[in-house]
Amino acid sequence: MMRSLFVSATGMGAQQRQIDTVANNLANVATVGFKKSRNNFQDLLYQIDRAAGSPSSQNTTIPVGIHSGHGVKHVSTEKIFTQGDMRNTGVELDVAIEGVGFFQILQPNGAIAYSRAGNYQRDAQGRIVTQDGFPLEPELIVPQDARQVQIGLDGTVSVLVGEETLPTPIGTLQLARFVNPAGLAPLGKNLFSPTAASGNAVVENPGINGMGTLNQYFLEISNVSVVDEMVNMIIAQRAYEVNSKAIQTSDEMLQTANQIIR
Repeated sequence: MMRSLFVSATGMGAQQRQIDTVANNLANVATVGFKKSRNNFQDLLYQIDRAAGSPSSQNTTIPVGIHSGHGVKHVSTEKIFTQGDMRNTGVELDVAIEGVGFFQILQPNGAIAYSRAGNYQRDAQGRIVTQDGFPLEPELIVPQDARQVQIGLDGTVSVLVGEETLPTPIGTLQLARFVNPAGLAPLGKNLFSPTAASGNAVVENPGINGMGTLNQYFLEISNVSVVDEMVNMIIAQRAYEVNSKAIQTSDEMLQTANQIIR
């Protein structure tokens, strides 16, 4: 059987994976804090029929060998944590991170997850929570009689209560960072969990030791570029077509070979 049939099949599978990733990026183009994904591929093992550098005589060696490839494989789907554009919303509990860092979110199972999405609300207890009701870590509780919430660049959270003119601090919104953020595992709901590849979270106040700062009344939108994803889609589509054409050509060559003996 011709090797090209199987090689082209791996190419079609790789481009299908590419289209799936592009589709997910485009589907989340309006998702707050979303980070686009990128596929990484590698060529498969080679069959060496003639090794380069092997002797061709007593005093000479072969300059170029003979090898046959076996196709391509998908090795990773990487999250790209470049900064997304800022959008002014005018909502006091909308917060965007400018620079490095993640919000810390306490999940129902007690584990801490991490997010770039800053579109928060208040629950019935006055806690600042995500759209799914998960509270920030450390917990921030806004008094019921607070008429305004102020969030500083350094993460200081203050409120104006009643007729007071001076804000009262209620806590600090801390951020976390990782040595290898691409190693974080996406959980959905705009959340990531740490892994052995990402390293442990380093928690600090915003603006300290290279940590990003906070911008109240802003949201960080998705870093997906629709134009770039459309170009990637076209490239993947054409590559898929070419690989399918290679399978068709191999099939026609096999058909020709079969007809010779008839």
